[in-house]
Amino acid sequence: MKATVRYLAGIAGPSGFGSNSTAEQVTLQHHSSSCNLTALITGASSGIGAETARVLAKRGVKVVIAARDLKKAKDVIENIRKETPNAEVILLEIDLSSFASIQRFCSEFLALELPLNILINNAGIFSPNLEFSEDKFEMTFATNYLGHFLLTKMLLEKLIDTAKKTGIEGRIINVSSVIHSWVNRGCFRFNDMLAGKNYNGTRAYAQSKLASILHVKEMARQLKARNARVTINAVHPGIVKTGIIRAHKGLITDSIFFIASKLLKSKSQGAATTCYVALSPQAEGVSGKYFTDCNECNCSSLASNEFEARKLWNNTHALLHKRLRQAAT
Repeated sequence: MKATVRYLAGIAGPSGFGSNSTAEQVTLQHHSSSCNLTALITGASSGIGAETARVLAKRGVKVVIAARDLKKAKDVIENIRKETPNAEVILLEIDLSSFASIQRFCSEFLALELPLNILINNAGIFSPNLEFSEDKFEMTFATNYLGHFLLTKMLLEKLIDTAKKTGIEGRIINVSSVIHSWVNRGCFRFNDMLAGKNYNGTRAYAQSKLASILHVKEMARQLKARNARVTINAVHPGIVKTGIIRAHKGLITDSIFFIASKLLKSKSQGAATTCYVALSPQAEGVSGKYFTDCNECNCSSLASNEFEARKLWNNTHALLHKRLRQAAT
C-alpha cells in the first residue's frame, strides 16, 4: 500500500527521484561527465528506447542505435540532431530474434573500434499469437531474452576492455517489467518456453522478463568473480502511455480513462530509470539489482533465486554454443 501511495504521489525515494521524474531530470547533472561515453541501445526506434537515446545524446553520450526498423530509427536520429546538432549517433541494423543477425551486428560494431561503456538491452516485443523465430524458437522468448543474452555475451569483452582502458565503470542494463512477478516456478521451464508450449502471449512476455532479471543475477555474480569493472542491473520502466491505451478510449467512459491515464507514465518518465542507472554516480558499483522509479526495489522471490539464475544461464549458454557451432559447420 505504501509503495502504491508513493507511486501515485510521485514521492521521491532514496535516490532523490520517483515515479514522476523524467529522463532529462535524472541526468541533468551528468552532462560534463558523459561526453566520453559510448552507449549502445537496442530497440531505440520508438517508445522509451527512442527517448533514452534522445536524452543520452543530449547529455553528450555517443549513441549507437541497434534497430530492426531502419526507417523509424532514421526518423529518431533526425529528431535527435534537430534538438542536439552536435549529437553523435550511429545506426546499425539488428534483428534480435535472429542469431545470425546478432552475429553480423556485433562484427559490424566491433569493426568500428569504438569504446563501449553502456549496453542497454531495451528492445522487446509482445506477441499475442504463437510465432517462431528463424532459429525455431518462440518469438517473444527469442527476442526479449535469447537475443539479448547472445548480444551481451558477444560484447562483454569489449565492455570489460573499455572499462580497463578508460577507468570508467561499464554498465549493462536489462529493461524488464514488474510483470515478471506473475510467473511461478511451475511454468518456468526452459524447453517449454523455447517451444511455446501451451502458449499464452501475456505469460510468454512475463517469462521473458523474468529471464532477463535472472540473467542479471547470474551475470553480476560472474562479473564479480572476474573482478571486472562492469555492472549489470535490471529496470522496470513502469507502464507507459502508448497508442494502444489511447485506442481503447472509446470502449470505456471518459472518467475511467482519465483515472487510468493518471496511473501511466509518459515516455520520458518511462525512460528515467534506465537513464538513471546508466549515468548516475549513485549507481556506481551497484550490480545484480532491480530498479523501479530510479530506486532499488525488490523483485520476485523466483527472480532472486540464485539456483534458478545459474540453471537458466547454463541452459542458455549450452543452447547457444550448440546452435552457433552447428551454424559454423
